[in-house]
Amino acid sequence: MSIRRACQVLKAERSSYHYKSRRGDQADLKQRIKEIAEARVRYGYRRIAVLLKREGWPVNEKRVHRLYCALSLQLRNKTPKRRVKAALRADRTPPSCSNDVWAMDFVHDQLALGTKIRVLTMIDTFSRYSPAVEPRFRYRGADVVEVLERVGRQHGFPKAIRVDQGTEFVSRELDLWAYTRGVTLDFSRPGKPTDNAFIESFNGKFRTECLSAHWFMSLDDAREKCEAWRRDYNEVRPHSAIGNKPPITLFGPSAAHRPP
Repeated sequence: MSIRRACQVLKAERSSYHYKSRRGDQADLKQRIKEIAEARVRYGYRRIAVLLKREGWPVNEKRVHRLYCALSLQLRNKTPKRRVKAALRADRTPPSCSNDVWAMDFVHDQLALGTKIRVLTMIDTFSRYSPAVEPRFRYRGADVVEVLERVGRQHGFPKAIRVDQGTEFVSRELDLWAYTRGVTLDFSRPGKPTDNAFIESFNGKFRTECLSAHWFMSLDDAREKCEAWRRDYNEVRPHSAIGNKPPITLFGPSAAHRPP
């Protein structure tokens, strides 16, 4: 069917079919919006629009808002208050190397006699390598910092750690440690476990293959069995997301963010 006939059937002008937009990709404006958002991390699109107008850009709020959303610069309004090293924007990018982004969470279980334990789990989201699986009776913010400091000195410190908004993770001790080590705490939104999907998937495997497969007679017994599973997971177990290779093959020490 010809273009003329198709336009007659649809009752549309042929000029609308041949129309070519004259609007460019606005790359310069997008770049400037991104630069302002990175420099002024608490500014929304309205304040950014004001700054752009001061600089002479011919824009209005609607245009800035459209580009602002297209660049995924929206602020996370639910970020815990007074967290200096908290990530403020939903601009996550896939990790490009080991120690780029870690994920961290807690798993709950109990000993054979019913005493409850908590297991701190960590995973490198690029290689799927697990730096630590640490069971204890209880955890405070200082305990999490102790484990992170020990693991960081062994494997290097990550650039960012994805965590939920649990008490230990929003503690002053962890925020101060992250500030000192230059690590960004990337908090997931309340009620959104998919924001930290890597550690949720890891915890499911950990529970199925380790916690549900053993009785723990004591805390030392739990530590021994959890560590044995972690080593098997890192060095032997094939991971489908990385071509059925064990995670240790992608976790390179050359990419580590080494301590000073």
